[in-house]
Amino acid sequence: MEFKRTNMCGDLRIENVGDSVVLMGWVAKKRNLGSLVFIDLRDKTGITQIVVREDDKDNYEKARSITQEYVLEVKGRVNERESKNPDIATGDIEIIADKINILDKAKTPPIYIKDDDDVSENLRLKYRYLDLRKPSVQRNLKLRSDIVRTMREYMYDNDFTEVETPFLTKPTPEGARDYLVPSRINEGKFYALPQSPQLLKQILMIGSLDRYFQVVKCFRDEDLRANRQPEFTQLDLEMSFSNQDDVIAMNEGLLKELFDKYTDYELKLPIDRMDYSEAMSSYGSDKPDLRYGYKINDISSLFENSDFKVFADNTSDGRSVRAINFKNIADNYSRKQLDKLTDFVKDYGLKGLSYIKYSENMQSSIKKFLTDDIIEGLKDKLDMADGDLILIGADKDKTVLEAMGALRRKVAKDNDLIEKEYALCWVVNFPMFEYSEEEDRYVSQHHPFTMPNEEDIDLLLTEPEKVRTQAYDIVINGDEMGGGSVRINNSDLQEKIFEALKLSDEDIKNKFGFFIEALQYGTPPHAGLAYGLDRLVMLFAKTDNIKDIIAFPKTQSATCPLTEAPSLVDEKALDELNIKLR
Repeated sequence: MEFKRTNMCGDLRIENVGDSVVLMGWVAKKRNLGSLVFIDLRDKTGITQIVVREDDKDNYEKARSITQEYVLEVKGRVNERESKNPDIATGDIEIIADKINILDKAKTPPIYIKDDDDVSENLRLKYRYLDLRKPSVQRNLKLRSDIVRTMREYMYDNDFTEVETPFLTKPTPEGARDYLVPSRINEGKFYALPQSPQLLKQILMIGSLDRYFQVVKCFRDEDLRANRQPEFTQLDLEMSFSNQDDVIAMNEGLLKELFDKYTDYELKLPIDRMDYSEAMSSYGSDKPDLRYGYKINDISSLFENSDFKVFADNTSDGRSVRAINFKNIADNYSRKQLDKLTDFVKDYGLKGLSYIKYSENMQSSIKKFLTDDIIEGLKDKLDMADGDLILIGADKDKTVLEAMGALRRKVAKDNDLIEKEYALCWVVNFPMFEYSEEEDRYVSQHHPFTMPNEEDIDLLLTEPEKVRTQAYDIVINGDEMGGGSVRINNSDLQEKIFEALKLSDEDIKNKFGFFIEALQYGTPPHAGLAYGLDRLVMLFAKTDNIKDIIAFPKTQSATCPLTEAPSLVDEKALDELNIKLR
């Protein structure tokens, strides 16, 4: 490089006219008009137009040879443009080139460097170094960086200490498969990449750090989807001598700062709290999307003595008939479209779906079973009016609620029923356990170190299904953005939890021995939370694809087209690890 860069390509404005400047960047576009060559020079801040005149022989010949994505150094003076471009920030000026240096040549790119390209995702990720040059990707990565900086500053301002925890750690049950790392030195033994730093951050509290946080990579070997990657990033935090209210208040302050900085939305505090049981019964989800209404209603009592056996048989204990009234959209659905909704709920285990298109000439798949009393009851319970579409399902509570919750989201999305840009709530009082038919025992819904509600502790060994916990999730727009709990700080209670889980002494020792011992040396009451940073950035970037806000994401099949990972390793490496492939 012959000169020192004075400005970025997106910096210069009309007030810089007359300045002598040096810019460096990539050629986004070149236009040869005969006596003039125009070059759009791009860096991460934007584009500036460079002008090369025919009478400037050396630079003109060089400019004619330049093609897209060449890397240039340009020295020149800022000039006011005759025909301005209001679509870019530098559209009032251009640079009259005095000297152009080619810093590197470029082959013709296999993908377009523009936001509205229609290239396949796999090709974009294979040439990610080119894809990264797009303005939208640059904006998202800058936004991610800014959000992490805001988080860190908030943590420091509130007296948290940033501590790094190790990636090579002990396998522990966290609800998904671990990524295992074989140890060469300790033959036949394995590390696990952490699904979260759960036990280690609790040990930091036992170690009297008082308040800890880190921005940390976590790993889960599970099936992928639009908002899930095999490696993801958390803002992880833990607080000693704190309860649920303390953690929620601390995090509401952080969320308020994020919304104030990165949106035009005024977040009102405190954020509403919703009981887990209410979330499931009214929305069919522990992460309810509250940007629209359309609650699930229990209408079992209306069909207890009905001649329609499908419904009548589902009014007993543990089974129910549930309905959603989608206001004023009955005309949006033909019989064929309603059949497609029936197929949709079958994927969630529901055997069928009934409908009522309410009007003076009511249409319904169960019309002959709708007595005057039932219709009056539906009017009262569902606020039924002309033009409404009522969808009804019946089955075991768990099945019908999950299916109707998914149906609620689908119909709202398909009909653009979303009324708010943002809707937040805390979901609290999660169940301690859920029954695993595969293991024929109760397993932890969150993790086994979650503090039960005090009034439910006596139920741990007698009625574990009724035990609620001091766990809490922050839900934004129907996504779980973060979750945490108050932790158990008493070894006797922890042993009782393990007994309820039917873990053997050997299981406890092998999986948690070091942690159980640590609990016996004076453990402060403590609580914490972890945010899915990637999901939070997605929210503020207004994208529904997690790959848009990660520099080097994996594909749906957990591969990296750029580096071709995962890849085979040679026999020598396997022999050193004492591993043989089947």
